[in-house]
Amino acid sequence: MNSSERIAAFSCAYRPQDMGERLLQACVRSLLDTYSVAVAGANEPASLAARRYARAEAGLDLHLGAHLWGGAEEAVSLESAALCNGIAAHVLDYDDVTPMFRGHASVALWPALSALAEAMDIDSARLASAYVVGFEVLCGLARGMAIEQYARGWHTTASIGILGCTAGCAHLLGLDPQQTVNALGLAVAQAGGVRENVGTQAKSFQAGQCNAAALRAALLAREGFEASADAIDGEFGYLGLYGAGTAAALPGELGNAPLELERSGLDVKKYPMCYATHRALDGLLAIKHGHGIDAAQVRAVHVRASAGALVPLVHPCPRTGLEGKFSMQYAVAAALLDGAVRLASFTDAAVCRPAAAELMARTSVAEADGDMFPKWAEVEIVLRDGRSLAQRVERLGGSQQAPLTDADLREKAADCLQWAGREQGDARRLWDAASRLGRISSRQLFQELRFGT
Repeated sequence: MNSSERIAAFSCAYRPQDMGERLLQACVRSLLDTYSVAVAGANEPASLAARRYARAEAGLDLHLGAHLWGGAEEAVSLESAALCNGIAAHVLDYDDVTPMFRGHASVALWPALSALAEAMDIDSARLASAYVVGFEVLCGLARGMAIEQYARGWHTTASIGILGCTAGCAHLLGLDPQQTVNALGLAVAQAGGVRENVGTQAKSFQAGQCNAAALRAALLAREGFEASADAIDGEFGYLGLYGAGTAAALPGELGNAPLELERSGLDVKKYPMCYATHRALDGLLAIKHGHGIDAAQVRAVHVRASAGALVPLVHPCPRTGLEGKFSMQYAVAAALLDGAVRLASFTDAAVCRPAAAELMARTSVAEADGDMFPKWAEVEIVLRDGRSLAQRVERLGGSQQAPLTDADLREKAADCLQWAGREQGDARRLWDAASRLGRISSRQLFQELRFGT
C-alpha cells in the first residue's frame, strides 16, 4: 500500500475503545489547554477580523453550525468555526508543541475536529479517537520530513498538520478507505504555510486555514469528490515536492504501540511565546528568583543554545507584541522586568518600553555548532558588581520529561480566562467540562466548555 492507503487503513481500523484511559487523559489535557488559549486569544485583532469574515460569509442566516470559542452563543459555518478557532488558539503562541513535528499539533487538529463533532453531535469518544488518529498521522509524516521541510521555510504546523487533520476528520466522519484516500489527495491540493509569516497575524491564519482546508477535504470526499491515490507518494506528489525529494515515505505501520501521542507526546507551554525561548527563560528565571536579581543590577545577558534551536527567533528588535513573541532579546527583557513571562508581557506598549529596549541592547544570542539534539540552552547574567551567574537547562519545564501538573494546567487556564476579561470564568469548571471528553456527546461537551468560560 502507498502512504494514502496506509493512512486510510489505519483511520478506518482504529476505534475509540482502543485508546485506553492514558490516551484519553492526554486528549483531555490537550483539549483544555488548546481551548483556554483560544479563549484568551479570541479578542486579538486577528481573531476579531476572522469573526467579521465568518459573519459576512454566513450573512443573516447564522444557521446551526459550530460555535466560536470564547464567542458566547455565536454559531457560524463549519469552515468558519475551524478557521476562526484555529486562529484564536494560535495567535498568542501559547498552544502546545511537539518538537519532532517542528510544530503545534493540537491547534492543527482540535478546531476542525471540534466543529465537525459539535455540528453533527458525534459521540465525544469518537472525537477523542479522531484526535489520536490525526496525531498519529502527522507525527508519522513528520518523522521523515519535518526537520528538512521546516529548514526550507515551510510552517510545518500547517503544511504537515493538514494531512493529520484530514485523517482525523475522515475518521470522525467514518469515511471508508477510498473516501479517505480522496480526502488526503484533496488536502495535498491545499497544503501550505510559510515561516516568513512568523511574527505576523498570518501565522495564526495558516493554522486556522489548515483546519478549514482539512475539513473541506473530508466533507468533499464524503460526497464522492475524487483525487489521486498517489497524491502523497507520487513522482509529483507531496513527499517529493514539499520535501524537495529528501523526504522519506511514511515509516512503518501506523497504529503500532506505543502510539505517537504517548511516544512523541505534547509539550505544554509555560510561557506565551515561541518555544525556542523556553529553555533560556527557565534558566534566566531560576537565576533571577534564586538570587533575587533586579533588572537594574544587570550589565549584560548572554544566551547560547544548541544548533538550530533558535531558528524561529527572527525579531531581535521587536516593535509589536506579536514580534516580541519571536525574540530572545525581548524574552530576556520581559523576564527581568516583569519577574514572569505572562500574556500581559506581550502588549505593543510592553514590548516598546524604554527599559526593555535597554536590556535587549545588552543581550547577546548565539547558537553552538554540532548536533541539533539533545537540545539545551545556557544563560549567563553579568551583574554591575562584577559577579557572573550562569545556568544550563536541558530538561524543559512543561515537556514530556517534566510535564506540568494538572494544577499547573488549571493555573495556565485561569491566566487565559483573566486575559480574556472573563473573571467570572472558573478554571476548575473548565477542567471539569474538558474531563467529560469521551463520556458525553460532543454537542453537550462544547456547551459545558462555553459555560465554563
